[in-house]
Parts: sequence; C-alpha cells; structure tokens
Amino acid sequence: MTTPWNHRYAQRMQGMGSSVIRELLKLTQNPEIISFAGGLPAPEVFPVDAFQSAACRVLDKHGSQALQYAATEGYTPLRQWIVDYMARYGIEAAVDNILITSGSQQALDLIGKVMINPGDLILTEKPTYLGALQAWRAYQAEYTSVPIDDDGICIDMLEEALCGGPKFMYILPNFQNPGGVTLSLKRRKQLIEIADHYGVPIIEDDPYGELRYEGEHIPPLVVLDAERLNGHFGGAQHRRSGYSNGHGYMRGNVIYTSTFSKTLAPGLRLAWIVAPSEVINRCVMAKQGMDLHTSSFVQMTAYEVLQDDFLIHHVRTIRKVYGERRDVMLAALERYFPVGAHWTRPQGGLFLWVTLPASIDTVALMDKAIANHVAYVPGSAFYPDGSGRNTFRLNFSNAQPDMIEIGIKRLGEVLAEELEYTYEPEMELAFA
Repeated sequence: MTTPWNHRYAQRMQGMGSSVIRELLKLTQNPEIISFAGGLPAPEVFPVDAFQSAACRVLDKHGSQALQYAATEGYTPLRQWIVDYMARYGIEAAVDNILITSGSQQALDLIGKVMINPGDLILTEKPTYLGALQAWRAYQAEYTSVPIDDDGICIDMLEEALCGGPKFMYILPNFQNPGGVTLSLKRRKQLIEIADHYGVPIIEDDPYGELRYEGEHIPPLVVLDAERLNGHFGGAQHRRSGYSNGHGYMRGNVIYTSTFSKTLAPGLRLAWIVAPSEVINRCVMAKQGMDLHTSSFVQMTAYEVLQDDFLIHHVRTIRKVYGERRDVMLAALERYFPVGAHWTRPQGGLFLWVTLPASIDTVALMDKAIANHVAYVPGSAFYPDGSGRNTFRLNFSNAQPDMIEIGIKRLGEVLAEELEYTYEPEMELAFA
C-alpha cells in the first residue's frame, strides 16, 4: 500500500514553507552570479588556523569529554565566558541564566516551543527577520507588526498594536535584519516603558551588535530594562544592574539572544539565550526533546579559541573588512541606482534595505536580475502579511569590493530599465 502522506501531516505544516533565502542560495550557486541574497559572513575572515590548533588542544587534553554526551545547559566554562563578556556591555547575568543553543535559529525555536500556543499573537517589526517568522509559524502563531523607519520601530504606532494583547514583542535593535536600521536610544527607553505598562515581554535578538562601523554603542534593551527596575533608568553611566537584590538575576521583562555566527563562524552553530532561570529551565526541557545538547566538541573548541581576548581583536578585523564593503556598496548605489530607488545607510551589521516605487514587484523582477547575473532577496519574505513587494534586501559582507561594484552596476541596469517605464515621482514611498 502506498501511504497518502498528505493526510498524515500535522496541521502546523499548513503554515510552513521553505526559506526564500535558502532557495535563492541554491539558485545562485552559478559562479557567474554575484549574490547579495544570503546573510553570509565573509569566509576569508574565518579564524581557521585558530580553530585548527584549538581543536587539537581540546582533543589532546579533553578528548574523551569533548566526544561524550554533556549537560543540556551547555559547557559551563563557555557559559561563564559569555557572562563575563556580556558584562562589558552592561548585561549582568549568572551562569544559570545562560543556555547554549545550536545556533540562533534553535534559540528562536525554543522560545516558540516554550511560549507560543496556536493562535497566539506575536508583535514584530515590519519588516522583520524571516527566520523568526518561520520558527514561530511552526507553532501556529499569528502576527501583528509595526513599521520601522531609520530610527527603528515606530513607537507612535506601537500602543495600538499592543492593545491586541500579543504574547511578546520580537525586536532586533542593532542593524536590524533585514532593514539595517538601529533603534535609537530615545525609542529604546520608550519601548521599555511601554512594554512594562502593557505587561508584554520583549525578545531582544542581537546577532549583529558588535559589528558597528560608525557611531556610538547604544545600551541593549535588557540593560535599559534593568536600569528601569533599579530606579536609575537612562542614567549616564552603566551601574551594576542589581538583578541579585534578593530576587535572583534576570528578573526583568527582556529575554536576550546572541550568537557567535557573525563574529567567529556560522558553521559552529553556537548561540545563547539569556533569561530568568525559570525561563532557562523551561527552555532546557524543550531542548532535551530536540538534540539533548549542543555539540560538546564545538563548545569546548570555541572556548579554547576565545581565550586571551581573541574575540576582541578578531572583531576589530571584521569591522574593518565589513565597514569597507558597506562603504563600497553605498557609493555604488549612489552611482548606479536610478531615481526612484531609496535605501538605508546602516551603521553596522550585514544588510541594507532598498525601497522602490509601489508599482515595482521585486519578486517578479528577480528573474531579470538573475538573467543579469546578480541576486537579492525580495522584501515580501520579511513581512508577516506578505506585503512589501516593492522592497528588497542586500547583503554587503560576503562579496569582495570589486564584485560589489560590478553587482550593484548590474542591478542598477535592471532597475533603470524597469523604472524607465513605470516611475512617477508621486509613487515614491518612505522607508517601510
């Protein structure tokens, strides 16, 4: 008997689909295509030699432990390293507040598994990270979204969305994926106050925070939330958060996530969740049903690499390389993109965002771009409601500067041909 598999799938599969980005990466394997589609770090900055020697040291000293099953929470020395490193940015936590995950995608999936019931409403930025939408659709979440502009989520439109009673807000405050924008300090403070007023937690996703190429560091939401709890909200200097004043660490309104994918290497699949211990305990139970624990060998090798302030020095190298590539792309956009195209100017991260007149469909335009040997990600993939079809995302970290110049020229030719027949000044739209 041949099984009719369509009748065996769970209902949750109805809301799931393939990642547009993953499908595009298959399409752009042709070496003639210059791809700005993926969110790929530059392989030439991967610390291969450091990992090679670290792996040998781990196997020599701790081989049997590295190849054995381990605690779900993660390798304790690595968790302590994360605690100490985050303290540089004012994030006060204890080891028990840290869960190591197999990449940020697993962190998002765990949060969804622990927190989302079918039909729960999640508030996101508009546009937002495609991977989060994918992860939470599996748990049959519904979405409400608030537009962003050059200063991040539009606070003046937030309260109306919060009246719908979302389970939590999902915010990428630094060099947002896909928009490339950064949430301003003023809006961060407003967001913290509003979230507290409505009793809605915040999931702060911060994969790009260290990749700043200009401007001043802005405190994470989790730090500002701690300041609010301690009565010195928005103080000029970071004080110790005081999370441990008889209540334990991380007693606030923010769950924080970050990753080594953009600073060490994405192939490690190493990320972490920072949350109140009761939330971590629930995530641990959920993770045990997924993969038992993240690779012991990978965690121990990463910890070995991270010694002697390695990451501080390595991030400086990454900032120099990516900052140059961002500048090359911005300059090329000015030279080659036609009137009617607008784009963000990110202070860091890996992406910028292009908005075209409303009459342009960037999904339909993709075939012409591929024919001209250049690729991007159509913007509609980043909108929970599938809108934003006149937008697209560009990645600047993965292509060499000369390829960025050529690729943007090719894309500009495609856009110029399309806009020649459709562009009218009154059709211009502001970002988002």
